Amino acid sequence: MAKIGIVGSTGRMGEHLIKNILENEALELSVLHVFGELTRDVPSDVLVTNSMKAVLENCDVVIDFSAPEATQELCEEALKNPTPLVIATTGFTAHQQNLLKEASKEMPVLYASNMSAGIALLKQLVEQVAATLEDFDIEIVEQHHRHKVDAPSGTALTLGEFAAKGRGLDLDAVRVSGRDGQIGARSKDEIAVMALRGGDIVGRHTVGFYNDGEFLELNHTATSRETFSKGAIRAATWLVNQKSGLYSINDCLGI
Repeated sequence: MAKIGIVGSTGRMGEHLIKNILENEALELSVLHVFGELTRDVPSDVLVTNSMKAVLENCDVVIDFSAPEATQELCEEALKNPTPLVIATTGFTAHQQNLLKEASKEMPVLYASNMSAGIALLKQLVEQVAATLEDFDIEIVEQHHRHKVDAPSGTALTLGEFAAKGRGLDLDAVRVSGRDGQIGARSKDEIAVMALRGGDIVGRHTVGFYNDGEFLELNHTATSRETFSKGAIRAATWLVNQKSGLYSINDCLGI
């Protein structure tokens, strides 16, 4: 029975993770990391702590849905006490991204900006279509709830990276994330990644390929946050038996 720890346990995703793990008889919820106060009831044998060190000492694998600063602290502590890490936090700096890579040399680390199986497959489709429809313009639009703090979403940027990969481009060199005023005609290689915010939208991503006379749009819509929590739990139960390395959700799913 895998013992699972959660970083980000007081957030929206933390609530779903706690619920889904407690419902799974094959798993044990062993430790929760909190910065403030845990407002929901959990079994008395679950350790609640603000110490990353204590988290790592009391579980077989950590699931992290937190913030970049917390993930950085987790990785720095994990380098002293290697433990499998499932990282679903987004909005990392270059330093934090490099820290994930360093951690993966000492322990298995699975990083995914989106834990859904649908997005895992969509990434591959986007790369394939981008390469095949090479004369089509690529525009990506993501929609999320009003509380999301980073934009564009990590998933939208990942989709942009796969689109750019299909064209042999560097996303950072061709990405556009806003248009306003007399900006001139659209360049051939640019890839737009736009963000919309409002209401309680769980998550919707559209990758469009547009040409004269026709267009193709690939859509993914998440209707429940449990899509992501259950995906992370699936990843954690897989990762706990892997050797050191940096993995994606596609590795977990075998696609």
